[in-house]
Amino acid sequence: MAHPLSQPLTLPCGVTLANRLCKAATSEGLADADNHATPQLETLYRRWATSSVGLLFSGNIQVDPDHLERPGNIVVHDDGGQERLAGLAAAGRSGGAHFWAQLSHTGRQVDAAINPAPLAPSVVELDVLRGTGLRFAPPRAMTGEEIERAIRQFAFAAGKVREAGFTGVTLHAAHGYLISQFLSPLTNRREDAWGGGLESRARFLLAVLAAVREAVGPGFPIGLKLNSSDFQRGGFTNAECAALVAMLGGKGLVDLLELSGGSLERPKMMGLSLGEDGEDGRRQSTMAREAYFVNFAKDVRRAAAMPVMVVGGFRSASAMAEALEEEALDMVGVGRPMIADPDGPGRLLAGEIDHLPSFEKRFDILQFMSWNNMQLERLGQGLDPDLSLSGEAATTAFAALEAGNMTRLLENRSRRAG
Repeated sequence: MAHPLSQPLTLPCGVTLANRLCKAATSEGLADADNHATPQLETLYRRWATSSVGLLFSGNIQVDPDHLERPGNIVVHDDGGQERLAGLAAAGRSGGAHFWAQLSHTGRQVDAAINPAPLAPSVVELDVLRGTGLRFAPPRAMTGEEIERAIRQFAFAAGKVREAGFTGVTLHAAHGYLISQFLSPLTNRREDAWGGGLESRARFLLAVLAAVREAVGPGFPIGLKLNSSDFQRGGFTNAECAALVAMLGGKGLVDLLELSGGSLERPKMMGLSLGEDGEDGRRQSTMAREAYFVNFAKDVRRAAAMPVMVVGGFRSASAMAEALEEEALDMVGVGRPMIADPDGPGRLLAGEIDHLPSFEKRFDILQFMSWNNMQLERLGQGLDPDLSLSGEAATTAFAALEAGNMTRLLENRSRRAG
């Protein structure tokens, strides 16, 4: 009998994915100072294209140049960089898998050096983990026209990535970015039609989805990454997630729902608890599962009219198979293990190994983030990961690398503005 991970998955739009494994989005930071794709990104995704996963997600492709997660993000906001974007799309498709572009807008989660007055639903400052080196300026509440402009930005970018050759698009509505900020009552305190109860807080997401669907057409896959919970007192809860997914219903707007959780303030996607995690945090503490969010996915999947993918913590083939057989989910997302072992999914599907690597157990969160990023640099250069790299060495090297990227970004913007 074939392993459950090897079964194909047909989406509502009619597209069929070859198996139940997806390369989840990772933050590569390999774009150039113009925020265009590079040969390094092509090399990286050409390597992942041979991994045997049925679906690859890109890292964050931003829809607004003033709202970056980090200096090396790709931005799609005009016709510039389209040739490079097409090269990246071709690289990701080269192994036969689907390759979807993850579109994002950071809202308030942008370094103050890049944007000293970021947009957000409401004026709520970010309370983030110390020691990251990131500085966040107080956000400015969006006007109605700025909200409509952001909707158009998502739609424009979706059309452009389809033109470039990506086979699908997915929207980042989790981890505290702009759409997630609209969904959370902690960060959306608006008293107009864009805030209030869940239906009003979801209005922005629904408008973005409708605009993206119009831009790409009915047969083009659209994914959506949602928090299963913000894991924050007073934030977006698992019950609200299930209710929102039920609202999406059979509208034809979403073909694959990806569930994650947390934000920069509560980095549950890294398996960490910092501060008060709210009602769902108490519930999570009673669950002894390998994957962080799989138990929260069950209630959401019952409400879903589309397949559900869960990302975060999956490492063993047995846990993945169990979750599929229990019908807790339809697809498994893996991200960090594919940085340490780009060929791991193929060996897992072939039965050659039964676990993907868990290098995060060696390091604290800041060291591990740096370690991953330095491995991505190597992969982008056509090299294998250096598994002997220490956390201390990675942290030092990445701090210098990212500082240089920030300097080049800001100098390039200054030259263009002058």
